[in-house]
Amino acid sequence: QVQLVESGGGWVQPGGSLRLSCAASGSIFRIYVMGWYRQAPGKQRELVARIISGGTTNYQDSVKGRFTISRDNAKNTVYLQMNSLKPEDTGAYYCNVIARVTPAPDEYVYWGPGTQVTVSS
Repeated sequence: QVQLVESGGGWVQPGGSLRLSCAASGSIFRIYVMGWYRQAPGKQRELVARIISGGTTNYQDSVKGRFTISRDNAKNTVYLQMNSLKPEDTGAYYCNVIARVTPAPDEYVYWGPGTQVTVSS
C-alpha cells in the first residue's frame, strides 16, 4: 500500500505563488508517474501537471509558463510550484501517483486526500 501526504495549499491573492508538495511512502517498488490534478466546485477533476520517471513533463495548457512540476526521486516527493496564480486556479488539488508495489508488472493508481488552493482578492 502507498500513502500520499500533501501540503502547501492555502489562500493567496491573484498574482501570488504557492508551492505544493506530495510525499509518497509505504511499500513502494518503483514510482512511474507523479502528478497533480485539481477539481473546482461543480467541475470534473482535471490534470494540472505530471512528471514521468524519465523526467518528461506534461502540463494543462492553462498553466503552462506559470506552474512547474518537479520530483525528488530519493524522497519519493513531487512538487508543484505555482506562480502568477489566477482565481480560476482555485480548487482542490490532488496528488496522483502510479507505482508498482512489487516487482510484478502491475501498476496501481494512488490518490492523496487533496489540499485546497484558493485564489481571491
